[in-house]
Amino acid sequence: MPASMVGRPAQPEFLTVGEVARRSGVAVSTLHFYEAKGLIAAARSGGNQRRFSRDVLRRVAIIRVAQGFGVSLAEIAELLEPIPPGKRPSAAEIRAMVGGWRVMLQARIDGLILLRDRLDGCIGCGCLSQTECPLRNPMDELGSRGSGPVLLQRPGRP
Repeated sequence: MPASMVGRPAQPEFLTVGEVARRSGVAVSTLHFYEAKGLIAAARSGGNQRRFSRDVLRRVAIIRVAQGFGVSLAEIAELLEPIPPGKRPSAAEIRAMVGGWRVMLQARIDGLILLRDRLDGCIGCGCLSQTECPLRNPMDELGSRGSGPVLLQRPGRP
């Protein structure tokens, strides 16, 4: 046993939801929400209380960092999909996930640069024309969907 571990109590294999909240800095309600979305998973004790494996702390940290970048929970779920809840991600899995972030973030950066460059021309115009505006309706995409309130139509609905 390493000298740094002498005299220290053994760490429990599973953590309560309160312990995870305290250690991760995330509200208990947020942990429940993440669990409902399938981003994290908990086992249940004999008394039906949530018990999280220790790897959940890293998973919550990954979720919070991704949210800080503006990544949606749906996108986070997709990026975490190869690493099931309860499994400690390997260094290779983390690298693969971060590679996915880079691709997604670069696409957002490219979109923001395009928006910035097109916005300069539109500030003076102010038209937001439904047929000509490159921000509101680039290349008349709405016109290709038909006439009427095309913005209110959802795919697969009349």
